[in-house]
Amino acid sequence: MVRRIHVRYRLRLRPEQRPAAERVHGFHADGCPVYRTIRGCVDITTSLDLEDAGDT
Repeated sequence: MVRRIHVRYRLRLRPEQRPAAERVHGFHADGCPVYRTIRGCVDITTSLDLEDAGDT
């Protein structure tokens, strides 16, 4: 039986994109149909690891 799920987001982005990524990470799960289906049965956590993409 699955009791916990941890989702780790690893993003490479430009520095000016960092605030938007952090903001969206705070509420994105509410728009996910899978999350909305299992949130009462499974403990779901997320983390956000941001890496500077530089000039790419």
